[in-house]
This record gives sequence, structure tokens and C-alpha cells, in this order.
Amino acid sequence: MQVLLAHVSGRNRAWLFAHPEASLTPEQEQAFQQARQRFEQGEPLPYILGHWEFYGLDFHVTPEVLIPRPETELLIESALAWVRMRSQPEAGLRILDLCTGSGCIPVTLATVLPNAGIVATDISPAALAVARLNAEKHGLGGRIRFYEADLFETKDERDKATALVFGLSSFDLILSNPPYIPTETLHGLDVYGHEPTLALDGGPDGMIVTRRLLAESKRYLAEGGAIRVEIEAGQGEIALETAKSHFPGAKVQIHKDLAGIDRLLAIDT
Repeated sequence: MQVLLAHVSGRNRAWLFAHPEASLTPEQEQAFQQARQRFEQGEPLPYILGHWEFYGLDFHVTPEVLIPRPETELLIESALAWVRMRSQPEAGLRILDLCTGSGCIPVTLATVLPNAGIVATDISPAALAVARLNAEKHGLGGRIRFYEADLFETKDERDKATALVFGLSSFDLILSNPPYIPTETLHGLDVYGHEPTLALDGGPDGMIVTRRLLAESKRYLAEGGAIRVEIEAGQGEIALETAKSHFPGAKVQIHKDLAGIDRLLAIDT
């Protein structure tokens, strides 16, 4: 409850600890009771607060986007490690983030890699609105190009050349935290009904979007490029096999998160 008290009072938790005698104004008390009711009804805390931290940055979040999670920071670390291995790390670097959601991945990378060209897509216009807001919040509105698209397929039927719509012919680094939870599994999780199903449901085995992503990436990945895709804990083996079938000459690995769980598919061509 102290997080909610800090939120409605505009004070940090340290101040609240130091001033137990402090009271809320009637308006703050009303806001606190409303926030507490939302929390007790199961609404995730970040949606109540309206923001959440990821990789040391603060992101605006709404029920239209997934809440950024620490596990996804592994994708950021792996991507940056790959960039650092390049002979000229940022020279002409072209990055594409698919299923961008809140935009936490491209905004974080644009912050760390100021010279990279970055494009982000999402099928949800509402999610893209949040992502654009986060880019503006961090002063990156002109650095990241956002497009409404189903993976690589733009929603603009007037232009069939997706790569031209994106403004780039190919990408050195393709990233994604796609929907990857199996439908049946999702229905038994606390997040079901609280975070956007569109961004969570990966079909019967959780791999529908990932399979498409890997199959279609071959057309847009530059020579010597890399792919990083977040996966569900039980998908390591099938993700590995699928990646190898599409990129037979590449170095394909599964990276585990801090809990020792399969979390990231890494492809280096």
C-alpha cells in the first residue's frame, strides 16, 4: 500500500517512512481508496501507477501494452553484446523490433546506441500510441520510426513493399518479444484478462507468431545479421529446431535467464 500512498501523495516511500504522522488531503484520500480498490480487484500495480521501470528507464504503461519485465532485459543485454562484437559497432546499424508493445526495447536501445537506425512495429494501433509516447518521453521521437504492421506486413495496403515502407531494405538486428504463451497455459495465469491477450497468446503451443517471424525474417535480415527472440520456458528445444531449419548455417543458441529458465533464442548468421 505504501507504493500507492507515495503515488497519490506525490512523496517517495522514504519520506513516508520518515513522516508517519502525515495525512492525506480529502482529494488524495479519495484517489488512494480508488487505487486500492483497483489493486484489490486484481488490476496490475503498473497500470494503476501509469508507469514502470525497465533497464533503468521509466516507461508509460496502459492496459493496451504488456508491463515491461526484468526477463526481457536479457534480450537487451544479448543484443548489445552482439553490437559490441561488430568491427564498427554502430556504423550504419539498422535495428528492427517486432511486436514492440510499450516500445521499451527500441527506446532502451536508442538510448544506449545513439547512432543506430531503429524501426519498431506492432499490430495494435493502441500499443503504438503508447510506444510513440515513450519515445517522446525520452527525447527519441525523431530517432525511432513506428509502423502498424503484422510482423513485417504493414497495414497500409497501398504499398506492398514492406521494406520500402520501413525505409530500409534490410536490418542488421531483428528483435522481438512476441506473444508466446500457449493458449491453454495463458488461461490459467493471473495475467489473463489483466494484460492484453493479443500480446500474450501464442496459439496452441505458443509458437505461432515465432514460427512466422523466423520464416519471414530471412527476407529482411542483412548478411551477417542477428536475431533475438524471447521465448516461453518450455519452448527452448522447438525454438532451436525451428531456427536451425530456417538458418542452417547460423550459430543458434538458447540463453537462460537468471532463474535458469530458457528465455531467449539467439541467431547469429
